[in-house]
Amino acid sequence: MAAYLLRRILWMIPTLWVVSIVSFLIIQLPPGDFASAMAAQYEASGEKVNQVALDSLRTRYGLDEPVIVQYVKWMEGVLRGDFGYSFIYNRPISQLIWERLGLTVVISILTLLLTWILAFPVGIYSAVHRYTPWDYIFSFLGFVGLSIPAFMLALISMWISFRYFHITLGGLFSSEFIDAPWNVARLRDLLQHLWVPLVILGTSGTAGMIRILRANLSDELHKPYVIAARSRGLPEIYLLLKYPLRAAVNPFVGTIGWSLPEMISGETIVAIVLSLPTCGPLLLQALMAQDMYLAGAFILLLSTLTVIGTLISDLLLAWLDPRIQLE
Repeated sequence: MAAYLLRRILWMIPTLWVVSIVSFLIIQLPPGDFASAMAAQYEASGEKVNQVALDSLRTRYGLDEPVIVQYVKWMEGVLRGDFGYSFIYNRPISQLIWERLGLTVVISILTLLLTWILAFPVGIYSAVHRYTPWDYIFSFLGFVGLSIPAFMLALISMWISFRYFHITLGGLFSSEFIDAPWNVARLRDLLQHLWVPLVILGTSGTAGMIRILRANLSDELHKPYVIAARSRGLPEIYLLLKYPLRAAVNPFVGTIGWSLPEMISGETIVAIVLSLPTCGPLLLQALMAQDMYLAGAFILLLSTLTVIGTLISDLLLAWLDPRIQLE
């Protein structure tokens, strides 16, 4: 296991290097640059474009230099922990990311925990009690949860709350706590607003995990090793938890590979609908405005978390399922 871990960590270095090149090239693919995008916005609003100011902007940020030179300068800064400067916000990118990263991680982790807490018992019950009334009810709710997009569920929830309860669900804080320093009152206000995005974001994931766990566990419960263990008199609960459940929860562990990058990107459309101050809308705005350094920093961060999450998933799967170790 130690040799495997060391080999995987060493492979992460060239992988991330290639990812950084691809990320930077993808951002450079659209025609023009940030200055061109800003000029198009000025023309659309009827304002006169100052070409001298645009040329000065290109020279200031090195936009007129070759792509290779821009990439080398960017990577030199990344290795020092400096992701560059945002053209849109006129601020260091590190500050922008860390401002939103905390709330993004909190929402993502709590959503993942809520998904597992709800999906585990419901999926196990549906697998053990197949074709019972409760199984049909859970299956129906699961199909509904999978069929309704998260952003549509957010819009419906906001309309119902405002129409019938005169409550606005958008945002994570009340107006008086948006820019307030952290204290007990602001934390309490956050908890009062936090349940809305957790329920909306967790609905689809919970429904999908219930269906996956039910299908996998139903398949495992009818395999010969389970029948043989039951015939030897093993208690049913011990038999369920010891063998078939360990094999059926592989998809739960395997989702860690993309759960980490989802902490950053998340449900961007839902975040926009609910006015959540998370990283997803910031990434979308950077891509639309061709803010290359801000978008590149996000894409590189997402790729790094994907590689790390995949490594964690593989290690947990090898520990959880002995069949993977043998292979």
